[in-house]
Amino acid sequence: MDFKQNQKINQVSEKTLVVGIDIAKRIHYACFVDDRGRVLQKSFSVSQSRDGFEKFYSRIISAMQETGKTEVIVGIEPTGHYWLNLAYFLDERGIPLAMTNPLHVKRSKELDDNLQTKHDKKDALVIARLLKDGRFSYPRILKDIEAELRVGL
Repeated sequence: MDFKQNQKINQVSEKTLVVGIDIAKRIHYACFVDDRGRVLQKSFSVSQSRDGFEKFYSRIISAMQETGKTEVIVGIEPTGHYWLNLAYFLDERGIPLAMTNPLHVKRSKELDDNLQTKHDKKDALVIARLLKDGRFSYPRILKDIEAELRVGL
């Protein structure tokens, strides 16, 4: 394990709420775990809308209060461009976003139940557990002039 991997693992402490989200076109699924990978809240749906994101944010805040967590990290498996709305929403609220490799999610899926079944609720838990193990990277969220240049305005 290299030094960067250790740094990522150290970012998840006992005070960190780890959130895994499986991104989809209309309905995402999220799951909350602690620093050891224990499920704090089973997978639930999150609508791809401002209202859905607000409800998701309030669930994060209430889960942090219930469990005594002071930090949060949200991890996703990037799917097309559908993750960008959530990324900007979380960035506005100061919540760090991490990305897991889709291949890692696919390969790690069988570890829990020896089944290759794929469904969004299971993927959210797998993503959260990859996060707590330090198997993620940080995306670069474009802002201001960079974002305008990206879309060609």
